[in-house]
Amino acid sequence: MQNKKILKNKYYLYMTEFFAGMSVMAVELGASRLLAPYFSSSQIVWTIIIGTIMIAMALGNVWGGKSADKNPNPDKLYIRILIAAVWIAAIPFLGKYIILGISGILILAVNQNFLIWAAFLACMVIFVFPLFLLGTVTPSLVKYTVDSLDDSGRTVGTLGAFNTIGSIIGTFVPTFVTIPAVGTSVTFLLFAGILLVLGLIYFISTGFGSPKKKGAACAVSIVLYLLCCGLGVGSRFAFWESGLVFEGESIYNYLQVKEDEDRVILSTNVLFGVQSIMMKDDSLTGMYYDYALAAPVMGGVAEKEDAKILVLGMGTGTFARQCRQYFGDVEIEGVEIDQKITDLAGQYFDLPADIEVVTYDGRAYLNAIEEKYDVIMVDAYQDITIPFQMSSVEFFTLVKDHLKEDGVMVVNMNMHTDKEGNINQYLSDTIASVFPDVYTVNVPGTTNRELFAFMDSSVMDNFTKKAETLDSPGLQALMVRAAENMVRYEKSEYLLTDDRAAVELLGMQVIDELIFDEIGYYKQIFKEEGINGLLHSF
Repeated sequence: MQNKKILKNKYYLYMTEFFAGMSVMAVELGASRLLAPYFSSSQIVWTIIIGTIMIAMALGNVWGGKSADKNPNPDKLYIRILIAAVWIAAIPFLGKYIILGISGILILAVNQNFLIWAAFLACMVIFVFPLFLLGTVTPSLVKYTVDSLDDSGRTVGTLGAFNTIGSIIGTFVPTFVTIPAVGTSVTFLLFAGILLVLGLIYFISTGFGSPKKKGAACAVSIVLYLLCCGLGVGSRFAFWESGLVFEGESIYNYLQVKEDEDRVILSTNVLFGVQSIMMKDDSLTGMYYDYALAAPVMGGVAEKEDAKILVLGMGTGTFARQCRQYFGDVEIEGVEIDQKITDLAGQYFDLPADIEVVTYDGRAYLNAIEEKYDVIMVDAYQDITIPFQMSSVEFFTLVKDHLKEDGVMVVNMNMHTDKEGNINQYLSDTIASVFPDVYTVNVPGTTNRELFAFMDSSVMDNFTKKAETLDSPGLQALMVRAAENMVRYEKSEYLLTDDRAAVELLGMQVIDELIFDEIGYYKQIFKEEGINGLLHSF
């Protein structure tokens, strides 16, 4: 009778639907942030997350409906909610180990599409079970709330409305409130706590009664949740890293700042790449930023009184600082979509205060201004992918329209490969369809290639002469070497447009190739000698 009493309170059941819908969306958004530091936040990863969650919810709907018809006992539903709460609470602590474990196994077991398979299996292992349990909520509540066929439509519609409203809140709150304010780990714990309280209220209101295992289940759930809170709060994505001076999250990125005696580094991905770097002795970085300095040399920035440089994808200002160091008091503007990165630039990377940084999307910024520049640098990689809207014919046409007649665009192309039809070939062909003169140079010891595009052919003709007049011996030698190794790009037929730009898939293919090139030696040992041989090789 006690169970029937709470079932008559349909508002409590509607709130169950509300918080279940909210938690599903919060977990989905949390999943994207949990995976992004390891696999990127590309459309491919989002597709895997959404698809996996839909699979889990569909299976939960089917099983939950059958279970409710067979044994319409609400105790079972709220036990499932308690289990889901504990599982979700454990994700911040255990999730990263599962991701790395799956990645370690797959890197030896698969030969292509590694990141896709790793992201998919990580999603399946981490998220399917709790979301399957939450998927049983709606069909179970329909069973408990529908009294007769006369009001079944209204009742089911109300349940759907509460679920939808909860989902809306569960979409906005993590993105704009909890993840930027307290991080992904605490976000998982907060929404897990909501589910835990929801289940506890049910069992407290109905009395634990008999069997005693219901009370024991509640007690165990509380203990496990508190344990997960202790282990999960402050849990680090890059738990193996030492020397981190900052680790946090913004609306757009996972962020970590590392420092040693020589340099400070910003990374937005725990496994791939360096997004920004500052050398403490103001020396050249030894990375692609140095070769990108050929653009202001080509554009004659040092000789002009009113020279202007625009950096799309400012990061923490590596290129801007170098331009100031080597070309004097040149006017520089930066566009960076992530305000938190800009904040880090001032806090850890000594970005000059007079360099204006606008928090905006690079393409949207170009659409909003009429200014023309001597140099525009495009360095818009987001973790390990390129925003598609900054890789198309339409975008590079917009860049060209904002260059002076003798202006130069420089584009950093990461993940260099010579495979036919690779992402850099697509980008280069796309740029060559807009600019008449395109030159490229590979950055030694890296996977980067710098591309320079301009409309005045004399820019390249005078490059070596300008390089030889530089005041800095180190930069002068580097620019002369860059000039010797530059190659005029011969256009083929690959093209990226706003309508068709599969940059994420192309990027993933190159990353696969780079990963397997790096670990090919260990795969061969594993194939010939097994796990023991692999362990002895380290």
